[in-house]
Amino acid sequence: MEITLDQLLVSRENRHAKQLALLSDHPALTLVCLTVIMPGSVKRNSHSLIVANAAITAVLERFIGTLSLVTARDLVTGYEGYFMTTLSPRDAKLLACEIEDTHPLGRLFDLDVIAADGTPLSRHEVGQPARRCLLCDHEARYCMRNHTHTQEELQRHISEMIDQYVQ
Repeated sequence: MEITLDQLLVSRENRHAKQLALLSDHPALTLVCLTVIMPGSVKRNSHSLIVANAAITAVLERFIGTLSLVTARDLVTGYEGYFMTTLSPRDAKLLACEIEDTHPLGRLFDLDVIAADGTPLSRHEVGQPARRCLLCDHEARYCMRNHTHTQEELQRHISEMIDQYVQ
């Protein structure tokens, strides 16, 4: 099902509100928020669910013993996961970067570590390099801003990644 820009923007606002509520309810813990990177107007499909399940499994395995709350939402605007961990924000971000960088589908995971004030920690803040584009060697932000690749190219590559993963 395709979503509109308005639905996407409302979803982001709702996700931010959920993050702030979790941080308020659990001030001694660090919040890790999962979303799936899925370009285009369809955010929830069989591929995004495969990616979401792989991401949840990876987070549960890597953060084992540090999680005190796990919440998930399966929305038309995409899958969201919320993990409260006893790790420091820096350690949680380093572990999140490791998952994103080493898992076969990690490039399709967006694991944000949210600071107590509701802002996400950047990779730069913990000494990690920016994420690379799925299709070339540029920074992902550069290609997104400049529309370097077509949506069809990105979706084809994502489909290939997922097909290889499930085989």
